[in-house]
Amino acid sequence: MHPVNLPYFDLILKALAAGDIPITTAFGRHIHWGYWPEPPRHTPTPEEFAQAAEQLTHEVYNAGLVTPGQRVLDAGCGFGGAIASLNENLTGMDLTGLNIDPRQLAQAQAKVTPAPGNNIQWVEGDACALPFPDASFDRVLAVECIFHFPDRRQFFQEAWRVLKPGGYLALSDFVPQLWLIPFLELGSAFQFKPGFYGGVNVRYAVENYRALAADLGFKPHLERDITQNTLPTYDFLFDLGGKKGIDWSQWSAFYQTLQITLASRLHWIKYMVLAYQKPEN
Repeated sequence: MHPVNLPYFDLILKALAAGDIPITTAFGRHIHWGYWPEPPRHTPTPEEFAQAAEQLTHEVYNAGLVTPGQRVLDAGCGFGGAIASLNENLTGMDLTGLNIDPRQLAQAQAKVTPAPGNNIQWVEGDACALPFPDASFDRVLAVECIFHFPDRRQFFQEAWRVLKPGGYLALSDFVPQLWLIPFLELGSAFQFKPGFYGGVNVRYAVENYRALAADLGFKPHLERDITQNTLPTYDFLFDLGGKKGIDWSQWSAFYQTLQITLASRLHWIKYMVLAYQKPEN
């Protein structure tokens, strides 16, 4: 099992334990970017950011055509936000949240109670070695976490294995322009170790995803660029970091966040929602 080394999660967990209201409001349910149908002109409040993060979750599971009565796996489930959302909005659900970090699972289990008619389980495990039988899920989700996985191909292979025929894999990811990848490869040698966001690989272009899906037999269902809808996240993060007095240099948070902010605003790196279907036969 791969070691958990995510300083930003350490910071958030510490803030949650201390009862920090802004961080609890913003990140107590979802640990990912927000989605705004109409980006605001002002810096989002923690409440607005939480609503946008909830909406991003909807964008991903709607891309995977999640409907009532399905068995759904959320790989890299964080604090259980996607599972909580599905539990609140759909019935007859058999929901599984998987994470390699038991601290995150403990937060999820403490906060999410199955609604009548729904079943929820939390499993500690590796997304690249899923501890589930073949063809056991209707849908597999990976909301803004695949860049932490050690190997995207291995995860896709595992998702294929555990999906039922006709099932869907849906995910969100930071996807670079193909021409940028050599520069990212070069820059990775000079990145902070482990860095505020831990082990991160954003060197996988949409062309790589297309080739991987085709090689494994997945049918492409959706490729959606939602970069513009996520940009207010950066204003929120810098504003919150300033107010909370985060030691940017110690955590390398400022530098890494600035890099992804500039790359996203220049559209060198796109925030995308991707979905694929395992054919019926």
